[in-house]
Amino acid sequence: MTFRFVDFPAVDGDLRADVLAGLAAQPKAIPPKYFYDEAGCRLFEAICAQPEYALCRTEHALMQARLPEIAAAIGAVDCVIEPGAGDCVKVRALLDALHPGQLVVLDIAGAPLAAAAERIADDYPSVAVTALGMDFIYKLEAAAPYLTTDQRLVYYPGSSIGNFAPSDAAALLARFRQLAGESGQLLIGFDLKKDPVQLHHAYNDAAGVTAAFNLNLLARLNRELEADFDLSQFRHYAFYNPAAGRIEMHLVSLIEQSVNVAGQRFHFNLGEALHTENAYKFRSDEFSAIAASANWRLIRGWEGDGFAVQLYG
Repeated sequence: MTFRFVDFPAVDGDLRADVLAGLAAQPKAIPPKYFYDEAGCRLFEAICAQPEYALCRTEHALMQARLPEIAAAIGAVDCVIEPGAGDCVKVRALLDALHPGQLVVLDIAGAPLAAAAERIADDYPSVAVTALGMDFIYKLEAAAPYLTTDQRLVYYPGSSIGNFAPSDAAALLARFRQLAGESGQLLIGFDLKKDPVQLHHAYNDAAGVTAAFNLNLLARLNRELEADFDLSQFRHYAFYNPAAGRIEMHLVSLIEQSVNVAGQRFHFNLGEALHTENAYKFRSDEFSAIAASANWRLIRGWEGDGFAVQLYG
């Protein structure tokens, strides 16, 4: 087994600076990457198991059904790179199909990533596994020294690209292009536009798991930034904005109130929303146009039940 874990600690004050800036803005907003503390990671796994949230199951079914075609289209690959790898479950199918010599996984939640990546190393002894605990949105280029081969595939499943506005998505895809190298490829998944009622239910599950996930962000701020949010006075609110083509997630203040965060005081009006996440949905042609603007050329695409996977070179 070849395994190594390298942690890139957050710069002191990253969370504090981002949260204070976001609460001072109009409208108030906090980056969704801060959802993923230990409790947030567990809650997101639970979201994926909810009957209303079909995205994960649909992606898994599509990958399983079309994997031989996908692997044939990719061809020979020496290194698979997965930003935002989380529990490293999705990449296993690619390792089985492609047999790369190296796997490099990146995630902001370093400790869970390290544990998951070490299990990968145990199960795939012929693959050299490197886990990088990092906020890859800021530090992606720091992964380059750990890539030891030239035939690279960046794997970005799960429709995570939908968390970025189209211009920001294009900028991230351009950075993936640099990391993959001139001969590299990109395999990416994204959620397709569909019935807005179906989308609404996906982010408003009956069990309230997505609501708990959203509110856990405030619990994290209470714990890590000495904030005093009263979670009972905020309500999870998610809806599909068809004009923008995105789900919006918010935490809405149920009363007029003031909250202390890291020694600063912020006022919330009754009904004021704290914006916590966007989840853009795409048509296939819309997404390929964004990728083309980042110097990726579409090789082939696959679709099933409202989800798409595309391969670029």
